[in-house]
This record gives sequence, structure tokens and C-alpha cells, in this order.
Amino acid sequence: MTEKRKWYQMKERAAGTKRLMFMLYVYRLFGKKAVRFLTFWVSLCAFLASKQVRDYAKINLTVISSYCKENGISCPEPTMINCFKNVFNFSNALLDNMEIFAGEYDVNKIFFDKDEDKKIFYEDIKARKGIFFICSHTGNINVLRMFFKNKDPLQRSDVNILLSQEQCKVFNSFLKKVYETGKKKMHNTVSLFPVEEINIDTSIELKERLDNGEIAFMAGDRLSAGTANLTFTHKFFAKDVEFPVGTFKMAQLMETPVYFIGALKGKNDTYKIYLKKFSPLQSKKDTLTKMENEYVEFIEQLTIIDPLQFYHFYGLFV
Repeated sequence: MTEKRKWYQMKERAAGTKRLMFMLYVYRLFGKKAVRFLTFWVSLCAFLASKQVRDYAKINLTVISSYCKENGISCPEPTMINCFKNVFNFSNALLDNMEIFAGEYDVNKIFFDKDEDKKIFYEDIKARKGIFFICSHTGNINVLRMFFKNKDPLQRSDVNILLSQEQCKVFNSFLKKVYETGKKKMHNTVSLFPVEEINIDTSIELKERLDNGEIAFMAGDRLSAGTANLTFTHKFFAKDVEFPVGTFKMAQLMETPVYFIGALKGKNDTYKIYLKKFSPLQSKKDTLTKMENEYVEFIEQLTIIDPLQFYHFYGLFV
């Protein structure tokens, strides 16, 4: 039986900074297709070498597939081929991040699922209200950064990202180096806030930034070591799953528009943005509960669209 390990208990499986920089050089010299070819073989070796990754990918797809069958929804079967596709999709998302952080991803390849959601979203951006986005690890939310590098001040927003500094140290360090080489192509700044160091001063600073029209991203689907006991439990694909309550309390403290958001990859390197603007209630307690419930429903629906872009290779369901 697979041992239940939480995300923050997992060791990073990265190729190392030198190998990642080599991939960047290949990208510069030969383009994305050449790097994707290398990525396929690296992903295959990692998949075959790690029983843990194979097991968790299979568990996740089994749970999602069973839920979909019970509800009459078409879904990929939890075969080993589909499990590998899940891992390969994740590797390709990391490759896209390299292109995004270098400021070279084509914004014309990004579309919105619904025009009415896009209209509401752009109205909030142009009104400079500041927005708190609650994202997930289904798809690749980093692609949305391309909207906020615009030269037009009415569409440009500085970005604040709340993320774990303990996980993915190697890859995050690599992306930082890529960002430094490509930031001349961007027209905004990106600030990182480690979730392990969030305190009252962090909240005050972040609120000031959002009040000035900046935006913030924070994931609502993974626990961190420092907040492992600050959770709420919700049915997710008919299983009891823990979520970090801190994300939703932080969103509530900001007193700015809150959006649930996801980005799924399609054909020809395109991405589709899925949005849901949250409507608060009068009661703070009821608002928090409503936000938690609607977020879980949102990411469940997002995952059903393409379960092979569900990137949780740890003991989420066991």
C-alpha cells in the first residue's frame, strides 16, 4: 500500500540547476521543439525510476475516473500510459514556465473560456481595484502573467506571488535566473512572498499593494509545513481532502475582488483561462465558508475538463 505523504513532505525531484540551464541554452539555440524532445525522455526516465510518482498518479486518476463514471462523465482511464501522460504534461508545463518567465510566450495563444468572465475581469483590472487570485495546481496558472506585462498602464499590474520557498527550491531558483534575463521584455515587477514567513506585517504590506491596484496569486489546494493543522476538510471527488484555510482568510483580509482561476493547456501551445469571480456575503464567517466551498467545486470542475493536467503527485487521496 502506498504510504500517505503530504506535499510538504515530498523531496524535490529536479534535474539540477546546471542541467536546467543547459535546457535553456538548447531552447535559445534550437527552439522549443528541441527542448520538448529532451523533456519527453527526461520525463520517461523519471517516471520509470520513481515508483512513488507512478503510484500517486495512478491513485489520482483512479479516484477521478471512478467519480466521473458514477456521474456519467467521460474521463481517461488510470492506465500506465495515461499516468505517464500526466507526468509528461507536468514537465511540459515547466517548459512553458521557462518561456513565460523569459517573457517570450505569445500572449495571442491565451484565450478565455467565457467572454462574459473576460469582460468582468478586464473591468476590474482597468479600474485598478487590485485582485486576489486563488489558483490551484491543475493546469499552469503562470501563463496569466503575460497579461500583466502590457505596456499600457491601464492593463499593466505588478504581480505578487505567495508560494512555498521550501518546496521546488531548485526550479524556482532557475526560474528566477530566467526572469532576470528576460525582465527587460516585461513591463511590470514580480514580488515573491514565502508562505512560511507570512505574518501580520506581510498582510499589511500585501493589502497596501493591492489597494494600489496590484494583484496577488495564492494557491488554495496544498498545505505547507507551517500550517499543516490550519485546514478545512471538504469532499473532493467524493473523498475527504484537507485544504489550507489560510489562503481563504488571507483573501478575505485583502478586501479586494477575489477570483478563482485556472489555465488549462490546449492544442498548439494554447491556453484557456477559466475564471469565477467570488461574491461575498454580509457575514464574514459565512463568506469564508462560501469561499472554501465554491473554490473546491471550481477546481473539481476544472480537473474534470482534463484530469491529465492534475499535478498532485503525493498522498492527496490515500
